Amino acid sequence: MGEWIEPGKKAPDFTLTSDAGRKVRLADLAGSPVVLYFYPKDDTPGCTKEACAFRDVAGELQSLGAKVLGVSPDDVASHARFRDKYSLNFPLLADADHAVAERYGAWREKNMYGKKSMGVQRSTYVIDAAGKVAHVWKRVQVDGHDQQVLAALRGLNAHGA
Repeated sequence: MGEWIEPGKKAPDFTLTSDAGRKVRLADLAGSPVVLYFYPKDDTPGCTKEACAFRDVAGELQSLGAKVLGVSPDDVASHARFRDKYSLNFPLLADADHAVAERYGAWREKNMYGKKSMGVQRSTYVIDAAGKVAHVWKRVQVDGHDQQVLAALRGLNAHGA
């Protein structure tokens, strides 16, 4: 289980395959802020609500220059079905061995109804244009989270980051 990457630290680079079958490398997005969010599972209630919230604020995210990347352990085919079912307009990345989630601290012990297991902790990173972590939410509550992310991105732009 990795430690959370704290604000001010360089975001670890990674390359993962997207729902479209393309390789996405974090370093290739330098120069733009990135919203990197980790979620447990495609097409489950909380994850669907979160993905649709980011989908619905795409215009605002774009106006702030931000790129959104959703990451879960699901495979590319699952991501493609999830994307198509909800018309998601940003890449979903397959982290099947949860190596990226571990590097970011999002792979954690979870306790569901007294049963402990390892899984993705719903969490979000805002990475600035220089590749540094500007903000982290370690236990995302889905309601209103899209607005919190937009506020953090506006803060980046206000500080000229």
